[in-house]
Amino acid sequence: MARKRMGVARGVTAAIVLILMRQQAVAAELAQAASVTESPNPWQVRLRALGVITEDSGYVNAVPGSGLSYSNTVTPELDISYYFTDNIATELILGTTYANIEGQGAIGALGNVGKVWLLPPTLTLQYHFTDLGALKPYVGAGVNYTIFYNQGARSADALNVKNTFGTALQVGFDYMVDQHWGFNFDVKKLFLKPDFDVTVDGAKLTGKAEFDPWLIGAGVTYRF
Repeated sequence: MARKRMGVARGVTAAIVLILMRQQAVAAELAQAASVTESPNPWQVRLRALGVITEDSGYVNAVPGSGLSYSNTVTPELDISYYFTDNIATELILGTTYANIEGQGAIGALGNVGKVWLLPPTLTLQYHFTDLGALKPYVGAGVNYTIFYNQGARSADALNVKNTFGTALQVGFDYMVDQHWGFNFDVKKLFLKPDFDVTVDGAKLTGKAEFDPWLIGAGVTYRF
């Protein structure tokens, strides 16, 4: 009888141990599933209204005292971001705009030299600060390649602004309303100094257009 009771006790103890082990395994699986579910998607997009404010600088070679100025514009901008970690991300900035080029100084009499369209895709590497709750500031730096197209001469006979590489600096913040949606404010500085060829009254000249624009944007953020 004693041996029988001992066997029953051992069986009950083994069953309890197995139940506890199974509960721990289920809890671990649930915790892992929750962790996977809560991990944010690495992809993010933003849509902004962008003000393009250029520096009025540049010159025509061999014309002392010559200068250039450019029109400011407002345009939509789309950017696509990928987060390698919570803090490190890369951003591709896409947008296009135009610039009217005006002669200044010694060539001021030319007035509107011409109009060009710019496509300046820019890739930046960003650091995001994540310890401020819904407010998520960031800084970034990167490279830009600007394509000039639909170029038209006005007072000049011909105008050709050449495609060029540039650099970019960036600072901004997202304010997240929930897990996916937020508001964004962003400021970039592009260092953009393309060379150009221009023909005026049959004379072929060269020069440098120093756009160096500030890009100031505000819009919405969506994190997938």
